Amino acid sequence: METLGRAACHGGVQSFHSHASQACGTVMRFGVFTPPGAMDFAGPFPVLWCLAGLTCNEETFAIKAGAQALAAELGLMLITPDTSPRGEGVADDPAWDMGQAASFYLNATNEPWAAHFQMQTWLIDELPALIAANFPADLARQGITGHSMGGHGALTLALKHPGRFRSVSALAPIVAPTQVPWGQKALPAYLGDNTAAWAAHDACALIDAGARVADLLVDQGEADQFLAEQLRPDLLEAACARAGIPLTLRRHPGYDHSYWFVQSFVADHLRWHAART
Repeated sequence: METLGRAACHGGVQSFHSHASQACGTVMRFGVFTPPGAMDFAGPFPVLWCLAGLTCNEETFAIKAGAQALAAELGLMLITPDTSPRGEGVADDPAWDMGQAASFYLNATNEPWAAHFQMQTWLIDELPALIAANFPADLARQGITGHSMGGHGALTLALKHPGRFRSVSALAPIVAPTQVPWGQKALPAYLGDNTAAWAAHDACALIDAGARVADLLVDQGEADQFLAEQLRPDLLEAACARAGIPLTLRRHPGYDHSYWFVQSFVADHLRWHAART
């Protein structure tokens, strides 16, 4: 592991790192906020995974969400992984909603993506082991959250790995990628024509197939430019109602899809996870 940057932040440390990933076959980057090691929070700390969206990287949530001050108070370690593999020889697409920075947090099986886009393995197996070896993290107490494509990742990873995360939440997530243009473009590209494979990366489809979490917190801006076509929180609301999953879905007039929206409600998500981890 190489440390790319390190700075004092709200009594703790915000740092950024890279490592040679065996899963992804390239150098992968991530950020870590370690809270102050004082009083009741001497560590190891519960971990909150914070997944960013399309076009973003490991710095986006860390710099734009403004979450470190409250994370320091709550004693939460924040981990911000990059949103895809990158580097020379890694497949990409000229569009902003495919390829690098647009992994959809899955393991690709279709070429040219399969060689490097093994994000699920990186996030579930490889990166947690690296975190455990190098940081005062309590991986028995993990939560996961995310914004947009990162919200999709948070929901699907929690549903696919029961017992791994004590809590899950999302801000303006893509909840049903098999039913919206972003997913209908990315899923066939990464996974081929097997629609059953697509459903394994769709939160609503996973819930309808029997996957469960204890409860969910989702915030959505009603002025979000992607709301009607790409996000469709109504589909998640219906799936959770069918499954009996307690869902707190909060709709906010006037808020768009940006990190101004994320900043406005991220504190509630940190408190949600702190209460459950």
